[in-house]
Amino acid sequence: MRHVGYLVEAAEPGHEPMLLIEAALVALSLLLTMVRPNLASDWFSKAEAALSRLARRRALSVAIVGASALLLRIAVLPIEPIPEPIVHDEFGYLLAADTFAHGRLTNSTHPMWVHFESFSILQKPTYQTFAPPGQGFVLAFGQVVFGHPFWGVWLSAGLMCAAITWMLQGWFSPGWALLGGALAILRYGVFSYWADSYWGGAVAAIGGSLVLGALPRIKEAQRIRDALLMGVGLAILANSRPYEGLLFSLPVAFLLFVWMCGKNRAPLGATLRSIVTPLVIVLMLSGAGMGYYCWRVTGSPIQMPYQIEQKTYAVAPYMLWQHIQPHPAYNNPVIEKMYVQEAVAGYQASRSLAGVLLKTYLGWSFFLGPALTFPLLMLGLSLPHGFSWPDMTRASLALVLVLCTSVAGWALESFYNPHYSAPATGVFLALVLISMRHLRSWGRTGLFLARVIPAICVLSFAARVAAHPLNVRLAEYYQFAWYQDGPLSFGRSTILGELQRLEGEHLVIVRYKPEHEPFAEWVYNDADIDHARVVWAREIDPSHDQQLINYFRDRRVWLLEADEVPPRLTILKEKDERK
Repeated sequence: MRHVGYLVEAAEPGHEPMLLIEAALVALSLLLTMVRPNLASDWFSKAEAALSRLARRRALSVAIVGASALLLRIAVLPIEPIPEPIVHDEFGYLLAADTFAHGRLTNSTHPMWVHFESFSILQKPTYQTFAPPGQGFVLAFGQVVFGHPFWGVWLSAGLMCAAITWMLQGWFSPGWALLGGALAILRYGVFSYWADSYWGGAVAAIGGSLVLGALPRIKEAQRIRDALLMGVGLAILANSRPYEGLLFSLPVAFLLFVWMCGKNRAPLGATLRSIVTPLVIVLMLSGAGMGYYCWRVTGSPIQMPYQIEQKTYAVAPYMLWQHIQPHPAYNNPVIEKMYVQEAVAGYQASRSLAGVLLKTYLGWSFFLGPALTFPLLMLGLSLPHGFSWPDMTRASLALVLVLCTSVAGWALESFYNPHYSAPATGVFLALVLISMRHLRSWGRTGLFLARVIPAICVLSFAARVAAHPLNVRLAEYYQFAWYQDGPLSFGRSTILGELQRLEGEHLVIVRYKPEHEPFAEWVYNDADIDHARVVWAREIDPSHDQQLINYFRDRRVWLLEADEVPPRLTILKEKDERK
């Protein structure tokens, strides 16, 4: 919901040094194609032969891709340390993670809940994030097993790259699938916000990869295992990106149904036993689990938490064809500003040509960039010459159908971040690989271009690794790709760390100025507010604030003036020692 003007300013060419470096490498490759198309051909041939031997060991290839993503992320920790949460959604997912880590699905509404209202969370009927639980479960795993939610992000990024490789093995030869997995590491698995924030993206990409990777395997062998994996993928999508997951799954279901009814179908008994029954069982269990979760959070098995959030706060609708809603009653002016001004401005901008272009740019820059756009562009330029639809393979047509259906659905949403498109991550890479395969049929020129594209990605990745040590300024986005930095910290983690180093427990009352930027939100709390070392609360008025102080009488009370530069923290009251 960030203002379009801010993103357009951040997207100006001068703000994108890594993107310009990659574009320059693409231009240099075109020049070398004309003058030295045989450059490094022996080296490329040897590298391809070695990778082909590895790629033929399919399971090992999947494992190596996943492990490589994990090891690379650990290797860059000195320059990209464990991130601090900044964006609203991150705090919502972290609340879910803390809740799940304590063995609960949700939390009771706190008696002082008005002071704790914030974005991306519900206070009533229970205290929990409004987002689906998938990302929260991943973060909870990291918190419980490794001691910090980030390690759930780290693991999900590695599993995503492995799942993409497995998916591509169902559609391509092993060598091309291994190349696609390597591209996933370089573009999404280390530096993107899917691997470097708590915002999500990798989980939905895993779900989409399982669904799409199972489709050709089911058609080829009708194994129960593949049907179960497709069902698990569908369940992951439903619990991470339900709308976008549905858009992605519908054409896959259509393609599966067409095959089941076609001339190459399996016998009916085998279809029911090996495909339909496992799918139905997984989906029924998933549906029952989702209904139970919704019942615990919202009080109804058919009402999702985000519907409560929309009913309670929202003015701007999620879909472009919907109309602005009447203003609900708000308890806090900052929350009102966010929903009535910022969100409405974003909704109106998204209906303009500038908004459409911006959403297109954000998706393009995250998933493709100059290097991966180049083979698609070359393919597009060559297709009109003697092209006919029958020339396209069924696999290519199937992938195009899945992507077109998804893109049509994304275009109808009021707001957009690249993780909305996460289910289709494998499709983007698959179409890039198809284009690169087509380039190789052009003779020496095309062979060189197809070979140099992965090399450009490696060089671009190396430039990104060197950016911070060399003090190269990177773009600062709320939706950051591999070549961008995340949003700047507004200081919450620093002050939280200072308070946690002090003895005892603390209550921080946050005061905002009327011009406060709602995206710099301080008021987020643990799942168990009463037992948290530091409790953050909104300043409301003297009467309500005194009731809050009385409730937390055993805590040292602070006033945080969040909009001072730097933020000013002063003590209001020492701990009440009276028994």
